[in-house]
Amino acid sequence: MARRNILIGAFLCLLASMSWGAMFPVAHEALKHIDPFYFSFIRYFIVGLLLSIILLVKEGKQAFHLEGRGLSLVFFGSMAFVVYNMCVFLGQHQMGEAGTIVASIMEVLMPMITIVFIWLTTRRKPGLTTIRNVVFAFIGAVLVITRGDFSFFAMKDGQLLPLLLIFIGVTGWVVYSLGGARFKDWSILRYSTLTCLLGNGVAFIVVTTGTVAGWLDVPSLETLSSIKLEMAFMSLVPGLIALLSWNKGLQLLSSTHGVLFINAVPITTFIIVAFQGYSIHAFEIGGTLIIIAAIVHNTLSQGGALTVPRWLRTYVRFSRFQLFKAFRLLASKL
Repeated sequence: MARRNILIGAFLCLLASMSWGAMFPVAHEALKHIDPFYFSFIRYFIVGLLLSIILLVKEGKQAFHLEGRGLSLVFFGSMAFVVYNMCVFLGQHQMGEAGTIVASIMEVLMPMITIVFIWLTTRRKPGLTTIRNVVFAFIGAVLVITRGDFSFFAMKDGQLLPLLLIFIGVTGWVVYSLGGARFKDWSILRYSTLTCLLGNGVAFIVVTTGTVAGWLDVPSLETLSSIKLEMAFMSLVPGLIALLSWNKGLQLLSSTHGVLFINAVPITTFIIVAFQGYSIHAFEIGGTLIIIAAIVHNTLSQGGALTVPRWLRTYVRFSRFQLFKAFRLLASKL
């Protein structure tokens, strides 16, 4: 039974991560027709409706009671469904094709950003091994973002603001994820549903204000029809299925082991953008391998040698090979 749970948990975490990896290339196509604000709002309006139906069936009407926690739910919902979605997709759109890769890399950096965020907010300094892995992960991210051209930081091409937006968005999701610890007496489904509904209420205020001010245009039916497949995918797969699969997978595997599968995000993104005709740079591949190796090594150091299952030890050994391969690849390009 335990082995079966591990296999199911691994499959669910992998499914969620691959869905998120496919999310950014699909969003790139949709954002050619609709602005990121209405795109995010409409997407999670659909997800919110679906989650509400599932919650109503599973837990009944009483599950929709806020129990005096409305302000907290609005805050954490805004972090996820306003700050994360609107900032990430706006930054991705402004960066063009490269934004698809950058957004994907920022996604996989979430475990490391979480470590730094907790360090800064609680003053609890992580161990030296963890700090070293965080540094390596961010070095890998810099290599991906700059593609080895450090004149990028001169910001002659105006890429700083989009990059900052993506980072702020990802940090918003980190805050949302940590907020779940305040609702341990609630099911994951209930927390997800109520934060989605209330967060999307804030998103509605944002798009309404932007429309009234003349900054945003309400998408026409023709526009919505042109992205119906992308919107259906974004709502159902990375929006609903991935959310529920990831949470259930972590429950079966443990968050320590399950977080490894976040590495599938950039791999899936690379495969899809390659088919779309994007020219993948060696520094993007090398930087991604460094990030993956850092996350896997950090997971091993946190898990402890005696508690790490055989499949994870195999994955760690493979990640060390990836790290060596990445440095060889980058050295050949310098």
